[in-house]
Parts: sequence; C-alpha cells; structure tokens
Amino acid sequence: MRRDEQFGGVIGRYHDESTPWWPEPERAPAGSPNVVVLLLDDVGFAQLGCFGSDIATPTFDGLATGGLRYTNFHTTALCSPTRSCVLTGRNHHSNGMGRVIEIASGYPGYNARIPFANGFLSEILVEQGYATFAVGKWHLTPEDELHAGASRARWPLGRGFERFYGFMSGETHQFVPNLIHDNHYVDPPRSPEEGYHLTADLVDKAMDCVRDLRVSDPEKPFFLYFATGACHSPHQSPREWIERYRGMFEEGWDVWRDATLSRQIASGILPEGTELSPRPDWVPAWESLSTDERRLYGRYMEAFAGFLSHTDHEVARLVEFLRQTGDLDNTLLFVLSDNGASSEGGPTGSMNDVRAWNGVSTRIEEALTHIDEIGGPRWHNNYPWGWTVAGNTPFRRWKREVHEGGVADPLIVHWPRRVASPGFRRQYVHAIDFVPTVLEAIGLVAPETINGVNQRPIEGTSFYATLSDPSAADRHVTQYYEMFGCRAIYHEGWKAVTYHPIMQTDPGIDADPWELYDMAHDPSECHDQAEAEPERLRQMIDLWWEQAVQYQVLPLDPRPLPALVGERRLSVPDRVRYVYYPDAAQVPELIAVNVKNRTHRVVARVRITDRGASGVLLSQGSLLGGWCLYVRRGQLHYVHNRAATEPDRLSGEISLEPGLHEWVFEFAKTGEHRGRVRLMADGTVVAEGTIKRFTPGRFSLTGAGMTCGYSNGLPVVDDIDPRFRFSGTIETVIVEVDGPPFVDHAEEAEAVISIQ
Repeated sequence: MRRDEQFGGVIGRYHDESTPWWPEPERAPAGSPNVVVLLLDDVGFAQLGCFGSDIATPTFDGLATGGLRYTNFHTTALCSPTRSCVLTGRNHHSNGMGRVIEIASGYPGYNARIPFANGFLSEILVEQGYATFAVGKWHLTPEDELHAGASRARWPLGRGFERFYGFMSGETHQFVPNLIHDNHYVDPPRSPEEGYHLTADLVDKAMDCVRDLRVSDPEKPFFLYFATGACHSPHQSPREWIERYRGMFEEGWDVWRDATLSRQIASGILPEGTELSPRPDWVPAWESLSTDERRLYGRYMEAFAGFLSHTDHEVARLVEFLRQTGDLDNTLLFVLSDNGASSEGGPTGSMNDVRAWNGVSTRIEEALTHIDEIGGPRWHNNYPWGWTVAGNTPFRRWKREVHEGGVADPLIVHWPRRVASPGFRRQYVHAIDFVPTVLEAIGLVAPETINGVNQRPIEGTSFYATLSDPSAADRHVTQYYEMFGCRAIYHEGWKAVTYHPIMQTDPGIDADPWELYDMAHDPSECHDQAEAEPERLRQMIDLWWEQAVQYQVLPLDPRPLPALVGERRLSVPDRVRYVYYPDAAQVPELIAVNVKNRTHRVVARVRITDRGASGVLLSQGSLLGGWCLYVRRGQLHYVHNRAATEPDRLSGEISLEPGLHEWVFEFAKTGEHRGRVRLMADGTVVAEGTIKRFTPGRFSLTGAGMTCGYSNGLPVVDDIDPRFRFSGTIETVIVEVDGPPFVDHAEEAEAVISIQ
C-alpha cells in the first residue's frame, strides 16, 4: 500500500491565491527490463532437453541456446521453501518455510507465515513503477487461510501482486483445477471435453495480463511470476502429447541414465570424467522387472514426458507473444525448477495418489486394464522412483533430500539485450540469489521499509556479473541446507551432507553419518572424503550449526511426520454443526466438516416449485475420491467413493411434489471406519445399508473441496454430469457430527508429503 504524498503546492483562501500540485507518477528507471520467472515443478536436473534429456523441449532449449545455462544452480529440495526463496531473497527458514504450508509448526522457521519484514520482489517492484502479475501455482499461504472466508493478507494480492490467476495449494487436477482469480474462487472456463487444460489456460491469462498492460501503457515494465503445475503429479496432458512417446522408454531407466549422462558430457553441461552415481539398492534394475511391469512403468514415463513437452509447447505461445509485443528483447527471463525429480510415486508408480493413505492398493492387473487412460482426467498418475533417479542424472537421491538429486536443478537465463554471448555458467547460484540479481539488473537498492515494515537484510547474493562475464568470481560461497532432518553445507567448493530417514526417530538425528565431497571434481557425490579429510568435515559441520542458528533452522525436529501433523492448529475451530448454502464457493477439505470415522447426519431442506427436481445437494471430493448426496430420476442418492474403488451406493424413491421437503442421510458409526447408513425423505426411511470401509484419509489431493448445490467438474460418480446444479431451491444443507474429529495422522502425513 503506497503512502499518501505530502501536498507540495500552496492553499490560500481563494484559487487565485493558491498553487496546485500534482505528485509525480511512479515510473521505473528508464530502460528497466521486464522480469519473468518461469518456475517449473518437480522437474529434475536432467529432464529438459537442454540439460541432457531426450524429451522434446524445443522452447526451453531455444531459450537456453540464446541465453545462459547455469549448471551449478541449487534450491531447497522442496516446493514452498524454494518459492519463498525466489520471491524474497531470504532463506526458507528465515521465511518460516522450513517445510511446506501443510506441515507448519509453532516455531519461527517453520510456521508457514512469511514475515512482512521479508518483502517480496513484487512488493519492491510495484512501488518502483512495475506492473506485477502472478499466474499459476502459489503454495505460500498457510493452509488454513486458503478458504473464501480467510484473510487475504498472505494471498498473492496481499504480497505485492496486482493480478493473480492460478491455484493456491501444492498440486491440482490439470483438467479440472481448483482455481482462484485475484481473491476469489472461479470455475475453469471450459470442460475437459471442450479441450480445457490448465497449462494452456495459464498461458492465456499471462498473455491477457501483458496485453491489458500494453494497450494502456506501452512502456511500463512488468514482473510476471509464472509457476506451472507441470510437472508435479498428476502427470496429465492431452492424449496426443502422450502418444508421441509411445514405446520411447521401453529400454528403461538404467539405459536412459547412461545415455543421458553421455549427452550431458558431450554437450558441455557436465565436465569430462563426471561419474554416474550408483543406482540405489532399493530401486530395481530395469532388467529384473516383468514384461507387464516394464510396459506399465514405461507408460507412466510417457505420461510425464507428454506433460513436459505439452508445457514447453504452451510456453512457446507466451514467448512468441512477448516477441510480438516487442518485449522479449528487454525481458530478463529465468526458467528454473523448484526441486529435484519427485519420488512420491513410490517403487511401483501410482494410478491414484490418494489410494496409498486410504488403505487401498493398485494391483498391476488393474493398472494395465486402465493403461490407456494414464495421463487423462480419470486418474491421478505418478511414475515410479526408478524414473526419479533417472530424472536427476547424474546425481544422488531426490526431492525432499539435500544430496544433489534433491537440490541441483536446471536454470536458464535469457535476456537478449544484456546477454551478448550465450553459453554455460559454472558459478554456484542458489534460489535466494534471484532478488538481489534482479535489483542489480534494474539498478535498485533493496528498500529499508515496505508498507511501513522495517525490512530484514537480503540473504542472497547477486549473480548479475555472470550474465556478461563467464569467468566472474563466485560470490555465493557458503550455503546451508536442511529438509526433514537431512542437512548439508556448501562452502567454497566443498559439501558436507547427511541423510536422515523421513519417518525415523531411532537412532536419533545425531547418529546420522556425515559425508564430505569435493564438488569441483566430484559433482555427483560418488567419492566420500570424510575419512580422508576429518578436520575439514568437522569445520564444515560446525559451520552448519552456525548457519542453523543464524537462519532460524532450530529447533531440529526429527519426529515422524504424523507427530508434526498432529500438532497443526487451525484458525477455524471445529464444531458439531455446519451449515452450507447453495452456490457458495467450495470449502477446502481442511476447513469443511470432517465426517470421517464419526456418526454424522446430512439434512437438506429444499423447495420445489415445479414438479420434479434433480442435482447435487452436497458433494465433497471428486471421481478420485469423495462422497455425494444428490437427486436424480426421482430418487435420492448417496455415493461414497473411497479412492476410486467400487463405490458404496444407497438410493431410494422420493416425492418431488411442489413444496418444502427435507431429505436426510445418516451414518451411524458401528466400528472403526464403518457404519449403518440410511436415507430419509420427509420423515420416511427410503433406503438402508452399510458402509464397511469409510475413507480414513484425505478424499482428494487436488484441491477438490465441498460444494453445495453443484459438483466440481469431476463428479464423485460417473452417472451425473459435471456441475449437475440442483434445479430446485436449496434453503440449507446442515451437517451434524458426533464425537471428536478424526484424523489419521500417519495417513495425513503421507498425503501432505505427496502434494508438495
């Protein structure tokens, strides 16, 4: 919020005794570049073509060819933490983002509340005459502040962006996303059947932002923060893009890793002699898999590749648009990923990520039955972790961990007006370095205050000098890492690192062995120097503890994630009676009534004016998991869908005569996650049955919340149309619950980890 200016004229008794005054409009320094941060999700170091992949990414490759490839760029190993670094120039613990928004805890380094003393780049630039746009994934607002009744202080428009279009959580469905426009929920503009896909929509909205600016002000520079859902699971894209890769990965991840390293060395991405880190023991050799496993796992990878290539294709439209408007030449454009390739698909991959924490497994026979649907809207697919290791070639381990596979990522910098000699850059760069680099490129100094709040120092280091000088000295010489107890410290070309199992408490965190690597000669961490250099290792560990104190890393909390989830506090208290009104914005699952493993009663009071009515009364989740109470063909229906398995159904004939009606669903708990159910219409029981296993964990991972009077675009059951708005008048739908709210902390923790 800009401060009011002091009047600079003269006010007399009459106008002829007075002097008018007008404030000078805020204009950016002459020649200031546009700034575009194009942030990919879960794309490993080796998955772009320009970093060694054989997946087609011609747009990104073209930007790299005309710009710079940074081969020593690093992130925090996880989503929200890296994004906070990119936008503030401070370390993730300094931002309260030591983990992700869904696992916040009551300590400064982990509370998921980015301090206003850590100003965003958008907050700086908007005060300097820039237009500021955020499009795509956000994931920087506390989870219990994502509902329509929450404070907007930590939403994008509260942190310096003037326009926002995208989604707020860690992931979303790519064909039926959970969208926010500025400060309110909106429906996707089209259906999957009409050709909708989120990435194309995001590109359209990004171009709209620039177009609207340019027709009014051709000279005003802009900052566009463009964060795709790709390539986070679910790996979904139009069918034709997946088909382009049919059979391409049949030789498997071992052959792919070898071929990729050869391409990386041949193209100069990695130096001669770089070794391929050993395939972990827990990842099977491709040759050991059955024919069916190879076929299925290959298709999972085809879906990922199609998703990435489709994203590249859509980004091409944005790049071409900037070229047509004349903006591209003076646009400082960054392409990066937020962490290493993801292992959340587990050892065998996943057809529906929500199943693993709801007690449901997917047999390979079932997956093969639906193999041609992988990558489409009906499934939430993710590849097995053999492909994760391959995506991080040549590095060790993966996302969430601080060996290079988790923290080394691709970075492309493209700025035709400034980068005269395209090529490689080997200097060490970290995610906290973007803000100081952009400020130096524009000629700005970080402000001492923003909106009246004194600012903490920027913790990153500008790498602006490297844009023109490939031999510029490394300026960022020390950097700590910590994620879920995994720790590392980089200092002057050396790296000490230790791995901590994410769910392990015994032995304790102090028992984790430290390793030591000479990164200048061993970038893939193949040769541990801990025994050969004990004094250096000791000094490095001491330095890590110093940095941990300085940047709010403490206290370390190596407890299993269920314990952390169990401590989470919500700003909206639980209650025993919830009232829902038709056509209100959907309610996120965390804030909606929790009906799991507890007796509950759903009472819909409706008015029918003409004979007959149909539509959704109350729905939660989607086809991938959830429940729905609805009216169709003269019957009241209740369907419970546990993670896209055979649903529990209950139906009964009801009167649809004009007038006021009361329709009721009841679940009476008879045991853990099971109960007797019945439907009542105007006081009469019309159907009874049992549910033997009610959903114990999250219904949805893609943000599908609770809706009243309509469904989202991917209904819980196939026999109703998307949206399926109720044709009568719903007065209220009341849900009453009995007993304490149930949360399976272990399953919730698994769900939280899977959506990062």
